[in-house]
Amino acid sequence: MEFLVRTENLLPPDTPDHTREHLRKAERERAMELREAGILKRLWRVPGRNATIGLYEAEDPTALHEALISLPMWKWMDVSVEPLATHPQEPHR
Repeated sequence: MEFLVRTENLLPPDTPDHTREHLRKAERERAMELREAGILKRLWRVPGRNATIGLYEAEDPTALHEALISLPMWKWMDVSVEPLATHPQEPHR
């Protein structure tokens, strides 16, 4: 099942630089693991904001939730999820 996931990072601006860098590095590493596992398919940044749009694939909403909460910045994210269904005009893959 595919999901469109929009996230906005709300890490407080007064977060110490060393903490911010540690979290960014850990976030990149975890995202790469999710890519390797086939869960994170595509990722776009939103210009002008500390936000992303991602295409995820997971067995079900619970599996997606588990993947998202495994991200180190999870507790500072505003997240919205849209489940996706194939359109009848989309060629079969």
